[in-house]
Amino acid sequence: MRDKVKYMFLMLSFILIIAGIYRGEAGEVLEKAIDICLECIGIG
Repeated sequence: MRDKVKYMFLMLSFILIIAGIYRGEAGEVLEKAIDICLECIGIG
């Protein structure tokens, strides 16, 4: 039973990751991460 729940959550996470990539959220997160990194080193 525990293994089934574990694999269900694993599959759900893959589905949600794919949905996020499909919606273009990966690029948005990357842009925000770049902005934060540039601010940390004092360029942005």
